[in-house]
Amino acid sequence: MEGFQFIDIIILAMAAGFIVLRLRSVLGRRTGHEPSEQPGTNEAFPRAADNVVPLPTAAVRPRATSLDIEPAYQGTPMEPGLVQFKMADPSFTVAKFLEGAAKAFEYIVAAYAKHDTDTLKPLLSADVYGRFSASIQDREDRGEITETELVVLKPPKLESLEVEDGRVVAAVRFQSEQVNVVKDKDGKVVEGDRDHVESVTDIWTFARDLNSRDPNWILIATRSLD
Repeated sequence: MEGFQFIDIIILAMAAGFIVLRLRSVLGRRTGHEPSEQPGTNEAFPRAADNVVPLPTAAVRPRATSLDIEPAYQGTPMEPGLVQFKMADPSFTVAKFLEGAAKAFEYIVAAYAKHDTDTLKPLLSADVYGRFSASIQDREDRGEITETELVVLKPPKLESLEVEDGRVVAAVRFQSEQVNVVKDKDGKVVEGDRDHVESVTDIWTFARDLNSRDPNWILIATRSLD
């Protein structure tokens, strides 16, 4: 009986070996669809036919869309200009621009009252500076002194913004409460009243050259609505 059991074991072992060999012959065969096993191959950057691994290209800056524009200006006549400007300067926001415009308004009004042409010149276009400086010169010729106090400056509002001829042009509405007094050379008030607060509404237009590295805006036009 033990002899027969030994023969059975040998027969079973031979059968198992035969099955393993058949499986290897089938599973080990390439079909032409398996990925190559070249060392160093990165699935994200597949090796080209000339054995050069292509590098990823630089990220392309997305074009501005309406979603980049502050909601208050979407669907308004200003939206196309804002989209164009945002494509040139993605960091631009209306809120920051108006904050800077308010400071410029205060600087310019104060400098004009003090006859400070050195402060005014880099902030104004040649045309506006010419008019401001001529007015200052006239006052100086008459010996007059202007005193202006900004009592209240309300948050400015963007009236329009357009991109034209390589520059962006923005009009801003300023509403302020001011005390304006003009004195003669003897210090006598010849115009205005120290006790009278005047409501003033101005539209100032600023421009910025998109082809220049200088990010500063200059004042190119002024008009009063009073």
